[in-house]
Amino acid sequence: MKDALTRRRLVQAILAGGGLGAAGLSGFLSRAMAAGDLPNQTGVARLEGTATINGQPAKVGSAISMGDRIGTGPASQAVIVVKGDAFLLRARTVIEIKGRDGSLTDLLIAGGRVLSVFSRKPVSVHAATATIGIRGTGAYFEVEPAEVYFCLCYGEAVIDGPQMKPREVKTTHHESPLLLRQDGSTMRAEPGPFRNHKDEELVLLESLVGREPPFVKDGQYPANKY
Repeated sequence: MKDALTRRRLVQAILAGGGLGAAGLSGFLSRAMAAGDLPNQTGVARLEGTATINGQPAKVGSAISMGDRIGTGPASQAVIVVKGDAFLLRARTVIEIKGRDGSLTDLLIAGGRVLSVFSRKPVSVHAATATIGIRGTGAYFEVEPAEVYFCLCYGEAVIDGPQMKPREVKTTHHESPLLLRQDGSTMRAEPGPFRNHKDEELVLLESLVGREPPFVKDGQYPANKY
């Protein structure tokens, strides 16, 4: 109960500061907290604009099952929760979730931008020709025809791809953003910039599944927050 109260106060402080703006997640979480708790469900938790599940229009509360393909329209974003995992899909993003017993084991990102938080279990993320094995992390992906941008926000991951020696990555706070590019028949991982996602978004996503990011200490942000 104390941990839940601490998380709620932390989220309240973020929302009061307008960290995500009026068009972000803040309105949704404000309403949820006004009702006394944060949602913890499997399905579409928040939607702005349009989204589809297996090609059919989705709405807040729409159920999501393993094998489903979820997409967002232009000028849209959606938050989905799958048991202990939560995702923020930005505009024109398509993902497919696979697993067993309602638990995610594989995430396919066909294109677009996804901020993700995962519970402590093995998950394989497939993005273009890259495969990224993760366990209990926060991660941000941008999948484009020419490259995959990958920021391991915190945790551990193993990156693999065509004719590439698997590369282990460990971070605590966005230290090693990477650009994964195809060089002929070989995939290469090159240092990249930090871009297009925020600590506040990670805090809010983790709150949806009853957690907080490891960079939050005693309910406080580090001085070098992003």
